[in-house]
Amino acid sequence: MNALDPLFAPRSVAVLGASDVPGKLGTAMIASLVRFPGAVMKINMGRPDPARGFFPTVADAVTAHGTAPDLVISCIPAAATAGALREAATAGARAALVCAGGFAESGVEGEMYQQALGAVVRDTGIRLLGPNTSGFIAPHASLTASFLPGAGDLTAGGVAVIAASGGVNHALAFALAEAGAGLRLGVGLGNSLDVTQADVLAYLSQDDGLSAVALHVETAAEGRLLTDAVRRLVDRVPVVALVVGRSDVGDFARSHTGALATSWRVTRAALRQAGAVLVDDERELVDAVSALGRVRLPAHPGPGAGLVTAQAGPGLLLTDALRIAGVRVPPLAERTVKEVGELLPGLTYQHNPVDTGRPSPTLSHVIERVSEDPDVHVTAVYALLEPTTVDLAAALKAVRPATPLVAVVGGPPEQVRHTRRELGEAGIPCAVTPAAGATMVRALVEDAVNRSRLEGDVTAPAPARPALSEPALSGPADEHIAKNVLAGFGVRTPVRRVCAGREAAHAALDELGGPVVAKILDAGVLHKTEVGGVQVGIRTHEELDAALDRMPASPALLVEKMAPAGPELIAGVRRDPVFGPVVALGAGGTAAEILGDVSLRLAPLSANEADGMLDDLATRDLFLGARGATPVDGARLTHALLALSSLGCDPAVAECEINPLRVLPDGDVVALDAVLLLRDVMEHGGSDDA
Repeated sequence: MNALDPLFAPRSVAVLGASDVPGKLGTAMIASLVRFPGAVMKINMGRPDPARGFFPTVADAVTAHGTAPDLVISCIPAAATAGALREAATAGARAALVCAGGFAESGVEGEMYQQALGAVVRDTGIRLLGPNTSGFIAPHASLTASFLPGAGDLTAGGVAVIAASGGVNHALAFALAEAGAGLRLGVGLGNSLDVTQADVLAYLSQDDGLSAVALHVETAAEGRLLTDAVRRLVDRVPVVALVVGRSDVGDFARSHTGALATSWRVTRAALRQAGAVLVDDERELVDAVSALGRVRLPAHPGPGAGLVTAQAGPGLLLTDALRIAGVRVPPLAERTVKEVGELLPGLTYQHNPVDTGRPSPTLSHVIERVSEDPDVHVTAVYALLEPTTVDLAAALKAVRPATPLVAVVGGPPEQVRHTRRELGEAGIPCAVTPAAGATMVRALVEDAVNRSRLEGDVTAPAPARPALSEPALSGPADEHIAKNVLAGFGVRTPVRRVCAGREAAHAALDELGGPVVAKILDAGVLHKTEVGGVQVGIRTHEELDAALDRMPASPALLVEKMAPAGPELIAGVRRDPVFGPVVALGAGGTAAEILGDVSLRLAPLSANEADGMLDDLATRDLFLGARGATPVDGARLTHALLALSSLGCDPAVAECEINPLRVLPDGDVVALDAVLLLRDVMEHGGSDDA
């Protein structure tokens, strides 16, 4: 038996606060449980009436029924909940659902009530969902542990919803029903005192009736427990995730890397790395999980989409949306074009997308030919309903495609609903707008790409490096120390000299030859440029004197050889408070912070993950040889990212940032500036004079 079976698959249930008074929470809950096949025990301490089935305590109900309830549903106020649940656990209950609010979400007094609940969980071992949730729904078990009207009418199916909010759980469940997707389990976590999203994912991993999971995340306090649970599940069923909090900029933007790695971005990146398909809103979540709950592509590094449209305009909208999302819409092979041409009039476009010029009796054959193209892995079809011309549902069901099929149907609302339901029952995902159809296709493609990447993931061996416990790292790490550490990992750094004063700086200029860069060397100043602490392009001793006069006072100076011009990146690793070390890569300058053009991965990185980080950037072409620029050496960039990953996994390191990481004419990358923050230093404070 699974540890959460008493919660989600109970044989008997007790309701604390059960009532028959209209408007009461306990009355609504009893009504919701009317179809539950097991025993339902009604507990009402204030108005017990055993003759009518209302008992003062769970123990009294156990005596009357001869068995203890697996699940206790609490509909009583927060102040009374802990004591009642402790008594229920003593009477044999093994799981609890706490619906009431007024706990930690409500302030200091509520926090005390929640702590008391936590003590009951620790002392008794009872598993607890909530508090502050509208419950859960398990239609296949005829179990509606929810007080919301209509929840009991939801159709059973294969899609599970795990939502941080009980309200979102129900909203998604109803939206899925409208889309024709049946529900396996719908769970609202509420305050997640005990049962978490990771727990529910682990429970679902043993459910053979599961086809897909919709995950709604508000906070990711579980960190890697959540992503590990997703990773284990996606091998068997797809997971689609909606992460709330795009506007959160975090309160830990100590450096540029911190500003880039906000909690929303990190959570999304972590879930994607674990194999989840990401969406931006609840509509996309419903569309994506509706498709993935019916069909799934084989793992593939870059699936191509074949498009067939009976109306040119909507077909172009679908094509455009897919290309913007990064889905390949490849040209059809010459043989495919020839075969399609034999089925269609010559005036239509017959490449990709294929325009059939209104639905016709040849539609099924055209779809089959396109699906058989060697570079097509999923086929999408758009058509308006024209019953006098062709029975679209029948035509699509008659197709024997070589790839999974996605339908996009327009027309009168009632006809569309009927067609969508008919196609869904046949296992064909069906959207009602080109945008929704594009979301479905993108979700199928992203899931296939994720699994292909995961199949190739092998954590890379850490680059060799010196130990970080050496005496030089016992205090704050200045730029020279940071670069020495990076060089120890094999990351290229400029030739440089540490200078105690002006005279030593002039000697360094003679040794290195111009042009050089002069910098203040002060571990307490992270952003030297902003305080005038960096002077570039120095060729003569006169220029050096003038530059030193402009610079603020500093314990020491760093003089280093200037690197040739080239495109610049920012790369770093920081210790996220929830997920641990996170590696970031973005375009240099302001693009990463202002445009959010950043790629994030949890460390330790696999070589596969490091290789793919540049591809995530919207500005990637700048580093791949655009306009005659030297392309970055992918192997060298990957090496630098793996070095940061290894460094970030060292328990002594809080953060390391290379900004900029410049691409040299030979394609190698060089760390022009570096910041290394150690955990013991940060824990005791430290200056951030920038």
